[in-house]
Amino acid sequence: MEVVIGVLVVLLFFGLIVGALSIRVLREYERGVIFRLGRLIATKGPGLILLIPLVDRIVKVDLRTVTLNIPPQEVITRDNVPCRVNAVAYFKVVDQNRAVVEVENYLVATSQIAQTALRSVLGKAELDQLLADRERLNEDLQKIIDESTEPWG
Repeated sequence: MEVVIGVLVVLLFFGLIVGALSIRVLREYERGVIFRLGRLIATKGPGLILLIPLVDRIVKVDLRTVTLNIPPQEVITRDNVPCRVNAVAYFKVVDQNRAVVEVENYLVATSQIAQTALRSVLGKAELDQLLADRERLNEDLQKIIDESTEPWG
């Protein structure tokens, strides 16, 4: 009888572990991209998500607007004036499947695209243009970044 109780306790403990591994809760602003054995099978959320332990893997994606601080950039303008520029990028994920599958890390990739675009656009302008025509430069930057990141969702 003691052996049966011991086996039942072990099975109950194992069942609790499997149950804990198979349940995920996603908040209202999150979606889960679910992979089964490495293949994309679904996007789920928000709420309670059931997974097959050791078979399914979930990648959480935040759908809120992300504020991304771009590291300060040293830029040399077209008229050879060095300047240091700070920038902030705002974006949100529109297609969570593509954000997970099409690029390794969409946050890092977006930051690097923004840095590259910032140096490129500001390097083509003269210092007077940088100071006087910020709106047009912002629009140019937004267009370049949007075109580059659109395939990533």
